[in-house]
Amino acid sequence: MTDPADLSDAEWRERLDEDAYHVLRERGTEPKFSGDHLDQKADGTYACAGCGATLFESDTKFGSGTGWPSFYDAVDGAVELETDSRHGMQRTEVLCAQCGGHLGHVFEDGPDPTGERYCINSVALDFDAED
Repeated sequence: MTDPADLSDAEWRERLDEDAYHVLRERGTEPKFSGDHLDQKADGTYACAGCGATLFESDTKFGSGTGWPSFYDAVDGAVELETDSRHGMQRTEVLCAQCGGHLGHVFEDGPDPTGERYCINSVALDFDAED
C-alpha cells in the first residue's frame, strides 16, 4: 500500500471527493452546521477521511455549538499542530499525523479535562461505530 504522505496531487484528487479534497489538501473549511458528523451520538472512533488513521474517540466529543464536530482530546500521536496565520488570524491548525491532511483547528476554550476544543471538519472524518 502506498504511504499517504507520498501520494501525488492527482492521486489525492482521485481518492477524495471535491469537498474532502478542498478541506484535507487545500486547508479549506466546510460551512457551519453542514457536516454529517455534527450530531453523531453513537459510540465509536473517528478516522481521517484521507488515510484512515484513527484520530478521535467518541467519548471525547461534545456539543460546542460552533457548527462543527468538537472533541476535547485526540488519540495520542494521531494529530500534529501547526501555527496558522492565514486570514489575518493566529490559530493552531490540526493536521493528520499520518497523511498531513488539514482537519481543522484547536482552541483553548474546551471543557475539562483538557480545556481544549478540537474544531474539526466533518468531511475530513470517517466514523466507525462500535459493534
